[in-house]
Amino acid sequence: MTLPSIRTVTVPDQDLFEALQPVPDGINLVCWDFRSAPDGVELKDIDAVILPYNLSEDFTEPLQSVPDLQLVQAQSTGYENVAAMVGDGVGVASASGVHAAATAELAVGLALASLRGIDVAVRNQSAGVWQPKRYPGLADRKVLLLGVGGIGAEIARRLDAFEVELTRVGSTARTDERGTVHGSDELLELAAHHDVLIVITPLTDSTRGLVDRDVLAALPDGALVVNVARGAVVDSDALTAEVLSGRLNAAIDVFDPEPLPEDHPLWGAENAIITPHIGGNTGAFWPRIVRFLRSQLEVLAAGKAPINLMVPGPWRTERDNG
Repeated sequence: MTLPSIRTVTVPDQDLFEALQPVPDGINLVCWDFRSAPDGVELKDIDAVILPYNLSEDFTEPLQSVPDLQLVQAQSTGYENVAAMVGDGVGVASASGVHAAATAELAVGLALASLRGIDVAVRNQSAGVWQPKRYPGLADRKVLLLGVGGIGAEIARRLDAFEVELTRVGSTARTDERGTVHGSDELLELAAHHDVLIVITPLTDSTRGLVDRDVLAALPDGALVVNVARGAVVDSDALTAEVLSGRLNAAIDVFDPEPLPEDHPLWGAENAIITPHIGGNTGAFWPRIVRFLRSQLEVLAAGKAPINLMVPGPWRTERDNG
């Protein structure tokens, strides 16, 4: 099979353009912000584009205006909305690994904040209230980790220091270097025996709504749901009902829909902590994304398949084609 030839690659802003210099021989790097014409190149000559970090905007029209587009590179771990924007036959690569450390620390931070009552202490500080109380804490909690990919592995590694009883759930049951991974078909049964559910599985057709009304209902009274994956993995209405009833606690970085509507009742729930989808957005992002994109450009210049290729597009093998 002849691999696609990637020569002209666009970046969304001047900062990234400068940070990626010098580019490998054979790569022509240009700026394209998707609002005006690309710098010094026609649309027909573009082979690959690097999208902006913030994907709240719909780039379907400009992407599909590139007649010979081969690859779209996201700066995020999630790629499901990118795949929906591009036409058939276009490859999609994620930035998997770039955000792992930052998202893992937020997952643990949200759990700690809720389980140690830090959110309550912040509210009490504003009111000048001194109110000691014994909170559950993270040590000795039974934690159910839904997702065993790169970020899931980083969360598990950080939880080792907190002396939790960890159970991991992946798409299928198996054994890896850490031990047992349960299948997602066991999620409902496992939920009943855990104090904390941390969600970090990718959003796919099979995981959409995976943490449904039944799974949430199976969690013990007072359990904590932490979601740093995608909002649609969890049934939003069911989670809201459980939190507003006071039966479950939530610490969420993502929700469906986003942004959380101004009049949504979760804003006023004292047993909920809400962060605005900032999982991978720390000071570590910029140097890590630059290193990753440099590596990606070197791979493309060498004529190899892209790193983190999630939708194969023109790199589909003959076996894939049947």
